[in-house]
Amino acid sequence: MSGNSQLALPRTKRRLPGQIGRFVMARLELRMLALAIFIAVVLSLASPYFLTVKNLLNLLDQSIVIGVVSIGMTFVILTGGIDLSVGSVAGVSGIIFGMTIPVLGLAGAAVAALLTGTLAGLISGVLIAEFGLASFVVTLGMMAIGRSLAYIISGGQAISSIPFVLNAYEYVTILGIRANVLVLLVAYALAWFYLSYTKGGRTIYALGSNREAARTAGLNIRLYAILPYVISGCLAAFSIILTTGQLLSVDPLAGNLMELDSIAAVVIGGASLYGGRGSVIGTLLGVFIMVMIRNGLNLLGVSPFWQGTAIGIIIITAVLLERLLSGRRTR
Repeated sequence: MSGNSQLALPRTKRRLPGQIGRFVMARLELRMLALAIFIAVVLSLASPYFLTVKNLLNLLDQSIVIGVVSIGMTFVILTGGIDLSVGSVAGVSGIIFGMTIPVLGLAGAAVAALLTGTLAGLISGVLIAEFGLASFVVTLGMMAIGRSLAYIISGGQAISSIPFVLNAYEYVTILGIRANVLVLLVAYALAWFYLSYTKGGRTIYALGSNREAARTAGLNIRLYAILPYVISGCLAAFSIILTTGQLLSVDPLAGNLMELDSIAAVVIGGASLYGGRGSVIGTLLGVFIMVMIRNGLNLLGVSPFWQGTAIGIIIITAVLLERLLSGRRTR
């Protein structure tokens, strides 16, 4: 008996490195964190300006808006859908915000903008969940509608009469942390808790994994197929309020290409475009990775025309690697 135990002990030890490796490979967040650290080290070696306090604060500023929008995009992609309308929804919500400030004040205008984004998301969600339309087609149509309405409502003119106090609100410090950074962290914490520990979060994952199985299990798939688009639209509107506070102006082109940046962040963060796999922590790391890369390319003097190529290659590589790693784990 003792001999068998002595033989079993070395075998257990020999399996430990493989177990640790499988754990690391299975944890999406750990892979993304390792990639983010690697990119930060490379960029700090390539440019002496990367790790300066001024540049790190700049990185945080650049991460706020796309980070907020990417939360909503994560919810949508987890269900196996896509939302191409976030940029134009942000644009029209921003115009509503800017135009209603003189009438409703900052708080009232913010509510009007959030309701605009929420309504747009609700319309998209209902068309997708109730009528079975493809999310790509519905949100593509909503993208065209939103951008058109932004121009019509504003008359094609930028709105620059934004009270300076809005900018001051964003840069107030709370416990040493700037308010806009704290808002981002709280938003991600709430999204993480909802997806990880609530029935609604588990239902969203179930929808992306196997919709028919979720329906058979008696889950309210109709509600949770609509909810991600409502969240996405509302957060798109919220992001443009933050942008307006930074720039103290808003124009009909506000939010242009925001949908591509948010999709890129979610995909780089390891979420599957087929749904059912991903996390908001991975998305947050994806946001930081994408912002770091763009920031590093700027510091290195790379032409903006080539930066799009670099981001595109990174997106395709991230999807390819995730597919290869996922396939390897399933075999």
